[in-house]
Amino acid sequence: MITFDAPIVVALAPLVGGAVWAAAAWARRARVRRAAAWSEATARVARTSGRFASVAVGLAAALAAVALSGPRWGEERIVTETRGLNLVLAIDISRSMLAEDAKPSRLGRALREARRLVQDLDGDRLGLSVFAGTSYILSPLSVDGSALTLYLDALDPDVASEGGTSLAPGLAQGIDLLHASPEIADRVLVLFTDGEAHDSLEKSLQEARRLNGLGIHLILVAEGSRQPVKIPVRDDRGGFVSWQQDETGAPIETTRRDDVLGVVADAAQGTIVAAELPDQAGAVRDLVASYKRATATESRTQHGRPRAWIPLLLAALVLSTQTLTRRTAALIALALCCAPPLSAQRRSAAEKAWDQGNVRGAADAYLADLKAHEDDDTAWYNAGTAALAAGDPTLARASLSRAAASLDPELRFRALYNLGLLALLAARVDTASREAHLADAERAYREALLLKPHHIRAKWNLELVNRMRSSGGGQSNKPNPPPPPSPGKGGGGAGQPPPQPPRAQGGLSEDQADQVLRSIGQEELRTRRDRTGRTRRAAAAGVKDW
Repeated sequence: MITFDAPIVVALAPLVGGAVWAAAAWARRARVRRAAAWSEATARVARTSGRFASVAVGLAAALAAVALSGPRWGEERIVTETRGLNLVLAIDISRSMLAEDAKPSRLGRALREARRLVQDLDGDRLGLSVFAGTSYILSPLSVDGSALTLYLDALDPDVASEGGTSLAPGLAQGIDLLHASPEIADRVLVLFTDGEAHDSLEKSLQEARRLNGLGIHLILVAEGSRQPVKIPVRDDRGGFVSWQQDETGAPIETTRRDDVLGVVADAAQGTIVAAELPDQAGAVRDLVASYKRATATESRTQHGRPRAWIPLLLAALVLSTQTLTRRTAALIALALCCAPPLSAQRRSAAEKAWDQGNVRGAADAYLADLKAHEDDDTAWYNAGTAALAAGDPTLARASLSRAAASLDPELRFRALYNLGLLALLAARVDTASREAHLADAERAYREALLLKPHHIRAKWNLELVNRMRSSGGGQSNKPNPPPPPSPGKGGGGAGQPPPQPPRAQGGLSEDQADQVLRSIGQEELRTRRDRTGRTRRAAAAGVKDW
């Protein structure tokens, strides 16, 4: 059965074809009249050539209208094949995981290792749950690792609506997610925790025995140290506020509970990944490498396959046949359409090197161009950007600094953006001069935001600078990459006056922009929490909230 996405367009197709045919026929009659006014011989040639052109053009227009209506018929059997494990990540997000005996914190390290696992186990079916006083499913088993990464980026103890630490719900939630999965592949629960459980140990042991009975592998990833440490309370920018306190006002001290982790692992016949291992994600990956991965085949039937290509192909054949049977102008137009564009023939050696990924060669070629166009700001920007991509900070800094003095606001912004990125990358490598590099990055991004106050990438990179300053460089976020070289001409030529300092006209003031930057991360986190529909409530008196 044939169906159409837009039936009204099918009904209009004959009218469209007739209108185009009438217009083409009128144009042919006008051409014949003009030829007859010249001479009878030219009129005779005009009458014999293009006799069926109007019919061909009208038919092609009608077929194009049919294609536009979205015809569908037939069915197709689609088979998808996946091969992998069924693995659930369960992460402890209680306040005790904020202790900083691991860098940047127990929770921060757990999230970092979890992100690496999501990347390393690409192709496996992964799920995600979190637990504190109770447990929550954030993502069912899926092969979409990017979705899990988004959830991991937004996790902190405020996501949970009930404080405390309870291992039993976390184990039970993992059983619920994995028990429904096919048994043709091994099922694994990877649980990140410091082991400080406030529920009764017997409940946790019961769930661990259930895991063992169902054949689910348990891997406990320990976090923290065995020495008592306090739990810091920090503000939105990472500044220290106070220590976490109990109901009596005394500071809380937390430790990694190896005794709890040990008995739970024994009950589930599972494995513990030690907190002292520098590469916990690698250890988990090596453990699951020996587990059985199964091939799962899923087939489905798609009814009403899109067939718009068929009338389009017929329309193209009609026009091509008409064109090939004509002389002179039609064949010349066809030759021009098949000829390569002129812009592709005029690319410079530097642009060709950049397209091929040879950034070092591109930088050298741009420097060679500068010998003939020393006052070309765009050439300085292109050379600096290529040097930045090639890992030559000295050449990049010198070239981009020249481009940053351009009178062209767009070019000046791009040069300042890349100067900030250069300083930000240098701060990650040169720890001795880290603060100086971060100051240079902040200055470059603030100047860039004066030119484009609403540029989201520049805002994010400036926010990243502030985070690196407040957290001591422990952030795993990466700065946004530099814009590619600009193909246009520079704005600063010879004989022009020196550039004046830019003014933020009609944009945000510096204080307003700074307030916006501080709120970016918190607003995104708040949005993701709202999607989960949970708000953390205050713990009842006498109930542990860490």
